[in-house]
Amino acid sequence: MSVTGRSLEDAILDLLDRRAPGASVCPSDVARAVHRRADEGWRELMEPVRRAAARLAAGGQVEITRRGTPVDPAEAHGPIRIRRPAH
Repeated sequence: MSVTGRSLEDAILDLLDRRAPGASVCPSDVARAVHRRADEGWRELMEPVRRAAARLAAGGQVEITRRGTPVDPAEAHGPIRIRRPAH
Protein backbone atom coordinates (compact mmCIF):
# COMPACT_ATOMS: atom_id res chain seq x y z
CA MET A 1 0.00 0.00 0.00
CA SER A 2 1.34 3.43 -0.82
CA VAL A 3 0.72 6.32 1.52
CA THR A 4 -1.20 9.31 0.20
CA GLY A 5 -1.76 12.70 1.74
CA ARG A 6 -5.43 11.83 2.16
CA SER A 7 -4.62 8.58 3.98
CA LEU A 8 -2.36 10.51 6.37
CA GLU A 9 -5.08 13.08 6.99
CA ASP A 10 -7.54 10.25 7.68
CA ALA A 11 -5.05 8.62 10.06
CA ILE A 12 -4.60 11.87 12.00
CA LEU A 13 -8.35 12.32 12.38
CA ASP A 14 -8.86 8.64 13.28
CA LEU A 15 -6.23 8.77 16.02
CA LEU A 16 -7.71 11.99 17.41
CA ASP A 17 -11.18 10.41 17.40
CA ARG A 18 -9.79 7.63 19.60
CA ARG A 19 -8.38 10.06 22.15
CA ALA A 20 -10.13 11.96 24.87
CA PRO A 21 -11.47 15.41 23.97
CA GLY A 22 -8.62 17.90 24.10
CA ALA A 23 -5.95 15.21 23.79
CA SER A 24 -3.28 15.47 21.14
CA VAL A 25 -1.18 13.16 19.01
CA CYS A 26 2.43 13.34 18.01
CA PRO A 27 3.26 13.13 14.30
CA SER A 28 5.29 10.01 15.13
CA ASP A 29 2.11 8.35 16.51
CA VAL A 30 0.49 8.87 13.12
CA ALA A 31 3.58 7.76 11.18
CA ARG A 32 3.85 4.57 13.22
CA ALA A 33 0.15 3.77 12.82
CA VAL A 34 0.32 4.25 9.05
CA HIS A 35 3.63 2.39 8.78
CA ARG A 36 1.95 -0.76 10.07
CA ARG A 37 -0.24 -0.69 6.94
CA ALA A 38 2.33 0.60 4.43
CA ASP A 39 5.66 -0.24 2.90
CA GLU A 40 7.42 2.95 3.99
CA GLY A 41 9.40 3.17 7.22
CA TRP A 42 7.73 5.36 9.82
CA ARG A 43 10.55 7.92 9.95
CA GLU A 44 10.17 8.58 6.22
CA LEU A 45 6.54 9.49 6.92
CA MET A 46 7.27 12.25 9.43
CA GLU A 47 7.39 15.17 6.96
CA PRO A 48 4.36 13.92 5.00
CA VAL A 49 2.45 13.67 8.31
CA ARG A 50 3.41 17.23 9.20
CA ARG A 51 2.24 18.43 5.78
CA ALA A 52 -1.04 16.52 6.19
CA ALA A 53 -1.52 18.13 9.62
CA ALA A 54 -0.87 21.57 8.10
CA ARG A 55 -3.55 20.96 5.47
CA LEU A 56 -6.03 19.89 8.15
CA ALA A 57 -5.10 22.96 10.22
CA ALA A 58 -5.70 25.21 7.20
CA GLY A 59 -9.17 23.68 6.95
CA GLY A 60 -9.86 24.23 10.65
CA GLN A 61 -10.08 20.52 11.48
CA VAL A 62 -7.02 20.44 13.75
CA GLU A 63 -4.55 22.79 15.33
CA ILE A 64 -0.84 22.34 15.61
CA THR A 65 0.71 23.11 18.96
CA ARG A 66 4.16 23.55 20.35
CA ARG A 67 4.48 23.33 24.13
CA GLY A 68 0.68 23.37 24.33
CA THR A 69 0.29 26.65 22.44
CA PRO A 70 -1.25 26.77 18.95
CA VAL A 71 1.25 27.75 16.29
CA ASP A 72 1.06 28.62 12.61
CA PRO A 73 1.89 25.42 10.68
CA ALA A 74 4.35 27.37 8.51
CA GLU A 75 6.20 28.39 11.68
CA ALA A 76 6.00 24.96 13.37
CA HIS A 77 9.60 23.81 13.64
CA GLY A 78 10.83 21.18 16.05
CA PRO A 79 8.54 19.03 18.19
CA ILE A 80 4.83 19.59 17.60
CA ARG A 81 1.54 18.02 18.63
CA ILE A 82 -1.74 17.83 16.75
CA ARG A 83 -5.15 18.24 18.41
CA ARG A 84 -8.72 19.15 17.62
CA PRO A 85 -9.37 22.89 17.92
CA ALA A 86 -10.90 24.07 21.17
CA HIS A 87 -14.32 25.56 20.52
